[in-house]
Amino acid sequence: MPLTIVGDARPNTFEFETSALVKPSGFREYDARWWFGHPNSGVPPELNLIGVQALGMGLGTLIRRLGAGPDIVTGHDFRSYSLSIKLALVSGLMAAGARVKDIGLALSPMAYFAQFALDTPSVAMVTASHNENGWTGVKMGAARPLTFGPEEMSALKEIVLSGAFDLTGGGSYDFVSGFRETYLDDLVGDKRIARKLRVVAACGNGTAGAFAPEALERIGCEVIPLDVELDHTFPRYNPNPEDMRMLHAIRDKVLETGADVGLGFDGDGDRCGVVDNEGNEIFADKVGVMLARDISSQHPGSTFVVDVKSTGLFKTDAVLQANGAATDYWKTGHSYIKRRVAELGAAAGFEKSGHFFFNPPIGRGYDDGLVTAIAICQMLDRNPGRSMADLYRALPLTFGTPTMSPHCDDALKYGVVERVVSDFQAIQQAGEIFAGQKIVELVTVNGVRVVAEDGTWGLVRASSNKPELVVVVESPVSSERRRQMFDGVDALLRRSPEVGAYNQTF
Repeated sequence: MPLTIVGDARPNTFEFETSALVKPSGFREYDARWWFGHPNSGVPPELNLIGVQALGMGLGTLIRRLGAGPDIVTGHDFRSYSLSIKLALVSGLMAAGARVKDIGLALSPMAYFAQFALDTPSVAMVTASHNENGWTGVKMGAARPLTFGPEEMSALKEIVLSGAFDLTGGGSYDFVSGFRETYLDDLVGDKRIARKLRVVAACGNGTAGAFAPEALERIGCEVIPLDVELDHTFPRYNPNPEDMRMLHAIRDKVLETGADVGLGFDGDGDRCGVVDNEGNEIFADKVGVMLARDISSQHPGSTFVVDVKSTGLFKTDAVLQANGAATDYWKTGHSYIKRRVAELGAAAGFEKSGHFFFNPPIGRGYDDGLVTAIAICQMLDRNPGRSMADLYRALPLTFGTPTMSPHCDDALKYGVVERVVSDFQAIQQAGEIFAGQKIVELVTVNGVRVVAEDGTWGLVRASSNKPELVVVVESPVSSERRRQMFDGVDALLRRSPEVGAYNQTF
């Protein structure tokens, strides 16, 4: 199949309807993500439906070569174009001999669950996750509960861009009806809470609106719905619980209704954001510390995996230390944390973005925003005399920032991060002062996390799924030290003219 790189085939042309358009940069570290196009955006697409079909041929080829066999689950999120993309993907999968089980409109964790429930090794979930409308992508795996990492993504990219497909034919298609109910029944199981919790369920008009309210009601919560009606125009804001607009909307609804907690879900339901009963937006890493305290009190000696964007409290919290908890800081990214949780047999893994991974008995190792929401409700149920704000206040005070993302082109961002790492290493080796203090530690497992003498730290890494960098800062000392660290990190970044404006700051 001839492949045309982005820029050579534009919509409303003969070439666009007859050639496969697949921009190479869409193959990212652990999933695939492309700009599919949006009316009046003026931005040319990076992928067309024939390109999606080629992706399906490549994926069908790859899962056989990996020894996973031909069986694969597929589903799609709630966007105006996701169903057509999924069907194009399915046609390519079938051409490569895949036996497709289609669960229909789904959350990503519902597709991961289907790998277990339908005894199917591989998965291809069509979703752009929390990306804005116009984006599409696929989350893939061939060894439950894991999803692809860089090695598999590189192999897939090579197969697709070279057209090296094994088109064996003999594929099949089976639509699995009623799987939403199967997933919800398993999710809820025998979980019930005795405490009468009033919970704001915020879905940003994304896919989770068809799942989250019912799941929470069935465990015994009184649900206050917020933007749960499915609307793929996302009329109020993008369903992203890391976005302050969504968190502020949840805060306002919590304060208006006197709810016990506000829970927000992203576009494909694998992340959960939290607002306490006093309207405080709790960043997901702090929620992770609260859950780690709860889990390690029941299971002393538990191991937790957290990403490098996360709070330093996982290492320093006295309660976790008393419970014998151990913490491993690892690469940001749902596939990386998921894999690390499996490797270490950890009780759970937490990402600052809101991806939480629970091993049995809580979950099956994959990220599910509804499993997280239920775990939070159960934590509150085990603390009947304490509010969510009480549990939050019980944590040692730190001064953190939201995740901040300055624009940087995909082709340039990794080079920028390499220069920043080198700059920090040079500063540390020279014993120079940075942001008011000496550098005592550089964590370079994923970008660079620079730690000062008083524990204040800043992180710079390349986003794995968008043309952006990622910047996070935290100080256990003061908001002034937080600002000082951010200004220092930002000044270093501004040495690179490729770095653009931030999407949000603090």
